[in-house]
Amino acid sequence: MSATSTASANSPKRKFPLEHTRNIGIAAHIDAGKTTTTERILFYAGVVHKMGEVHEGSAVTDWMEQERERGITITSAAITCNWTNQEGPFAGICNKINIIDTPGHVDFTAEVERSLRVLDGTIGVFCAVAGVQPQSETVWRQMTKYHVPRIAFVNKMDRVGADFFAAIESMRERLAANAHPIFLPIGSEEDFIGLIDLASMNARIYDAADPSGMTFDVTEIPADYVDQANEYREKLIEALADFDDALADKYLEGEELSADDIRAAIRAATISLGFCGVIPGSAFKNKGVQAVLESVVNYLPCPLDLPPMKGETEQGRDLEVAPDDNAQFAGLAFKLMNDGYVGKLVFMRVYSGTLAKGTALYNPRTGKTERISRLLVMKADSREDIDVAYSGDICAIVGARDVVTGDTLCAKGFDVRLEPPTFPEPVISMSIEPKTTADQEKMATGLQRLSEEDPTFVVSSDEETGQTIIAGMGELHLEIIKDRLFREFKVGAEAGRPQIAYRETVTMASEGEGKFVRQTGGSGQYGHARIKLEPLERGAGIEIVDKTVGGVIPKEFIKPTLDGIREAANNGSVCGYPVVDFKVTLFDGSFHEVDSSEMSFKMAGIFAFRDAMEKAGPQLLEPMMKVEVETPDEYQGDIMGDLNRRRGQIQNVVGKTAFVTIAALVPLQEMFGYATVVRSLSKGRASYSMQPESFEAVPQNVLNKILETSTRGRY
Repeated sequence: MSATSTASANSPKRKFPLEHTRNIGIAAHIDAGKTTTTERILFYAGVVHKMGEVHEGSAVTDWMEQERERGITITSAAITCNWTNQEGPFAGICNKINIIDTPGHVDFTAEVERSLRVLDGTIGVFCAVAGVQPQSETVWRQMTKYHVPRIAFVNKMDRVGADFFAAIESMRERLAANAHPIFLPIGSEEDFIGLIDLASMNARIYDAADPSGMTFDVTEIPADYVDQANEYREKLIEALADFDDALADKYLEGEELSADDIRAAIRAATISLGFCGVIPGSAFKNKGVQAVLESVVNYLPCPLDLPPMKGETEQGRDLEVAPDDNAQFAGLAFKLMNDGYVGKLVFMRVYSGTLAKGTALYNPRTGKTERISRLLVMKADSREDIDVAYSGDICAIVGARDVVTGDTLCAKGFDVRLEPPTFPEPVISMSIEPKTTADQEKMATGLQRLSEEDPTFVVSSDEETGQTIIAGMGELHLEIIKDRLFREFKVGAEAGRPQIAYRETVTMASEGEGKFVRQTGGSGQYGHARIKLEPLERGAGIEIVDKTVGGVIPKEFIKPTLDGIREAANNGSVCGYPVVDFKVTLFDGSFHEVDSSEMSFKMAGIFAFRDAMEKAGPQLLEPMMKVEVETPDEYQGDIMGDLNRRRGQIQNVVGKTAFVTIAALVPLQEMFGYATVVRSLSKGRASYSMQPESFEAVPQNVLNKILETSTRGRY
């Protein structure tokens, strides 16, 4: 963006111009060190004066009781800090950095999903010992899905077995990332003492007498590392030449490239999504985090560097919303939270315009106006009141009532719906019952608020048993929900055994006919529909189309018929689970001049789908989980044998030093209680991770057992 347009996009009242604003996330596999890295960033930026530790339960961004007890991040925490680079194009300029620390556990993937939707850049944290891990792949795919530029921080360089270059190689192999070092480590494991900056070609040696990492000497590169630094600088320049023609010309003509030339090329390549710079460090030992902060400012984009946000009008016309303080207001509500002091908080990314407290905003989804009574900047679980939020800001609003995750809030008369984040379907469910009558109402209130906060947490009622059913992304997810009900809403509740969220599908094409005919004393009911049902590829979803001609079904009865088909697909013919991956074509039917109605054609659609599905080779599908177990070599046989007994398909076994990583595809049904088993088999030395991979057909012998115990039954 030109200097003129940059200046015109900024309000003269804002403290930090758009070009000096960064909205970043920190994402990685569980236990890679995201929260510890965030704590160090806050310390070096002066937000906190004592570094919190995850293992002590004192991390600022892990503020929930459950997070501090378990040592994991459950909910993404937003926090703001300021940072001034010492060198480079932004040297001496104070930048505002909005940070979101996201969870690593797969059960809380929705937190990562909605955070990445509103972020401009990301720090991917990787373990120097383990390299790319399963959840690393998941968050990397999420970053790619939302076109988020990224840098990588290879953490834990102080650990035994740390290998910076092996970690980069695993990024290239498993993530197909164009990853290159922009800093090199000096030493590793207990000898990790500093970094080499490949742009400025100098070294930073940390003062061993200052454990805070605040003190380091900028020196010439140690003699033992000069050849390696020259080699990797050449490789870096060659990689950057693909993104910067001016740099390529200089390089080919043998001209000396300055640090600023290389930094400008790294920035352009990073923003293009075709390059990922990698930085070594140890957050726990306070080394390398300043280099990460400098790289955030130097290489990750400001809101002006990215394409405008896409949206559409009520009429479906595409619209682009660019960051501009002087434009009409548009913001995206990406997260809801219930705060004990201020009530319902709505986290919002402002994409255009400015928002002052007391403003009335329009919600295109509901057609209602919401008055914003307070504006806050969040600092994890604490908050700071502000008067105005500008484009590019992440803030929280108080006063909005009928708002859900993904809603657009905009100025009245500005008809725009910004593209919301998407969320995976729940894979596990269980019943939950209040212990006393007094708990009944409190439980309903608590579940409603928790489902508003978390789009992957779904509450429903079983019509047959009258039970309340809660569904989520895994055992831990539902366990945390139950714990929050007890602590935050003071609800005593008993939970049933977790149940699998099966799906059903069809394996062959068929035709179905549905007739709904009722004759009573007066006018009767008449609806008649014929459909064709066909299977689609796994993961293709549902397609329902109308191909009737000649008015065999009147136009006003087409939609009720299709609605009936859609409703019938919620209960398949095998065990009554939702049907997926099919196409239905409505091609024929008939009507009665007097007796036909919307209700009769909706019933005809339901009957036609049930008839077709019975003849289409219905099949039950179960969720398959990608499981990775890291274990000492001596327990490999026992663990592989156990995975086989769980109907697991071993996909890969990779040995590294004395440990091996076993990758397998295992049905979720067989993974309940696995944490205890894997600890027992390995005397507590193995660890595992698990994430949803796909749905596959249930074997007949397993299906027979499910049919014996299923309470859902057939139609």
